[in-house]
Amino acid sequence: MDTVARVRSHRRSARIQALVAEQAARRGTRVGVVDVCTAAVAALPVGGAGLSAMSRTAPSHPLCSTDAISERLEELQLTLGEGPCVDAFTQGSAILTPDLLTGDLQDRWTVFADAALEAGARAVFAFPLQIGAISPGVLDLYADVPTVLDAEELADALAFADLATLLLLDTRIDETGSPAGGPLPDRSFEDLGGYRPEIDQATGILTVQLGVGIDEAFVRLRAYAYTQGRRLAEVAADVVAHRLRFSPDTEPRRTDEET
Repeated sequence: MDTVARVRSHRRSARIQALVAEQAARRGTRVGVVDVCTAAVAALPVGGAGLSAMSRTAPSHPLCSTDAISERLEELQLTLGEGPCVDAFTQGSAILTPDLLTGDLQDRWTVFADAALEAGARAVFAFPLQIGAISPGVLDLYADVPTVLDAEELADALAFADLATLLLLDTRIDETGSPAGGPLPDRSFEDLGGYRPEIDQATGILTVQLGVGIDEAFVRLRAYAYTQGRRLAEVAADVVAHRLRFSPDTEPRRTDEET
């Protein structure tokens, strides 16, 4: 990426962060993924947004939605096991559906397409939440009329998805994968940005230490963070710095306690 592209990307990220922070300020709470959804609806030519936590090793479930239609779309896709949300997660790329009445979509999503139209959606766009090989969920946007996202709108949607990924990974998660209750320390967006490589790197280290796939390694990392009441990023930093080691047969142990 050249200098001009980096500057544009930074400015876009800053603008998206400001929009999301504004939504959180209106709620009077710290920033969360629900603010990403509401900010995306305000900034893009869509009628609603939803976000679902997804995993290949644990049940997937909706986390938030902005209206009844987006809530229905999340439920439909996770229940039926088909739709742009499911495809975006399995393929690891954005699925853009400007018009659900397109003939081949009726064959591709034999049940979802008609059900989504009946629910009130005409266009659906799904963006996987990804950091390296980790994909904790999908951000879905819908419109009630045929809609095409132009290049700038698509770039903004991807930026919303990137921010949702960081916020989702920064949230303490309970055994079912749902956000845990209780207040969390304030974190700046700059702090969140620094977590991206460490979480990805720590998960990769765990695949070697535990002899498991990337999804199972990420689940183990999240589970340990929850049981210890710690931030996922903090645990990841310990793994990367070799202060914490996981084993297939024993509980994770802190190596710095041995000295």
